[in-house]
Amino acid sequence: MINQERVIAQFIELVSIDSETKHERQIADFLKAKFESLGLEVVEDDSQAITGHGAGNLIATLKPNGDSSAEPFLFTCHMDTVTPGVGIKPIIGEDGWIRSDGTTILGSDDKAGVAALLELIQVLKENNLPHGQIQFVITAGEESGLMGARALDAKHLDAKFGFAIDSNGEVGSICVGAPTQARIEIEIFGKSAHAGVNPEDGISAIQVAGKAISRMNLGRIDEETTANIGKFEGGGQTNIVPDYVKLYAEARSISQDKVNKQIADMKEAVDSACRDYHARGEFHSNIIYPAFHFSGSEDVVLLAKKAAGQLGLSGDTFLSGGGSDANIFNGLGIPTVNLAVGYEDIHTTKERIKSEDIVKVAQFALEIVRQTVTR
Repeated sequence: MINQERVIAQFIELVSIDSETKHERQIADFLKAKFESLGLEVVEDDSQAITGHGAGNLIATLKPNGDSSAEPFLFTCHMDTVTPGVGIKPIIGEDGWIRSDGTTILGSDDKAGVAALLELIQVLKENNLPHGQIQFVITAGEESGLMGARALDAKHLDAKFGFAIDSNGEVGSICVGAPTQARIEIEIFGKSAHAGVNPEDGISAIQVAGKAISRMNLGRIDEETTANIGKFEGGGQTNIVPDYVKLYAEARSISQDKVNKQIADMKEAVDSACRDYHARGEFHSNIIYPAFHFSGSEDVVLLAKKAAGQLGLSGDTFLSGGGSDANIFNGLGIPTVNLAVGYEDIHTTKERIKSEDIVKVAQFALEIVRQTVTR
C-alpha cells in the first residue's frame, strides 16, 4: 500500500531544502503547505519568539475517519538538521543506500521520518482507511537541544500517547528509555599576579579548575549515568597568573536521583578545590529535559511491538544514551516511545540511509495506525 517511489521522491525533495537548525523558515513553509494540501488543520505555534529559531513548531491535525472511538495520538519528527546542511545533494547508489555528495550531511535525521509520515497521510486518504484523530507535531530546533519541543505549549496537543520517529537502530526497534540531561556551567575566580615576579601572590583559576576536575568522576559513571566536561575557557598571557576560567559540562542519567547525585558530587569537587586554594567558585546546573523509562508493559510499548510483529520486524526494545523530543512529550504527560529509523553515521558527512528503510518506516507508521483502530 505504501508507494515506494513516492516516499523516496518525497525524502529526496525534503533533504534538498536547506534547514540547518535556527534556519527552519523554508522547510516550515514547505511542510505547512504540504499538510494543508492533504486536508489537515495546521497551526504554527509562537515558540519562535522564545527560541529565536527560524520557525515555530508545526501541529498538523488529521481528523478521525470512520472509527472515532480510537484514542487520539500523535507522531512527532523534527524539521531541522545539523551543520553542514546547506546545498545537500542526495545521491541514490546502486547498492540502495542514499548519501550526500560528501560535502554535507544527508539530513535523514530526521527527514526520513517526515517523509514517512507524509506518505502515511497520503495512503490513509487514498484508501479511505479508518483512523482516529492523529496529530503530526514537527518541531524546530531539535538539534539545538530540543529547543522547539521545550517551548511547545501543551494546549496545542490532544493526544493520549505518541510515537517519535527519530532514533538510531534497525527499523522495527523501539527506544523505551532515555536520560535526563543537566547542563552545567562552572566559574572559578582566582587572583591575578605577575607570573615571573610574584606568582605566590596570585591564585591560578586554571590550577584550581584542574584540581576540581581531577576530583570529579567523569565519563561512564554506571550503566545509566554519564558526565562530561565539554569546554574550558579562560586564561591569557603566560606572564600573568590567570584569575578566571569557565567550564561547560553536562550530566545524564535515566535515574533522576543518580543525576542529582552526580551534580552534587561535581559541585563538591569545585567547592573543595576552591577552599583548598582560597579561590571562589560559582556552580550553575539546569535540567533541560526529563528522563523517561518504560518497563515494556505499557500500552504504547505493546502497541508498537504488535505493529512491528505484524510486519515481521523485531520489535526489540532498548535504552538510549541521548535525549530526543520523546523526552519532552513524556514530560508533558503523553507516553511516547521513539521508533528507530535505520539511518547511520548521522551528524557526519558520511551519513546514509537505505531506501528500503524509509519505506519500512512508512509501513511501520501505517501499521501503528491500524493497531490503534483494532485494539
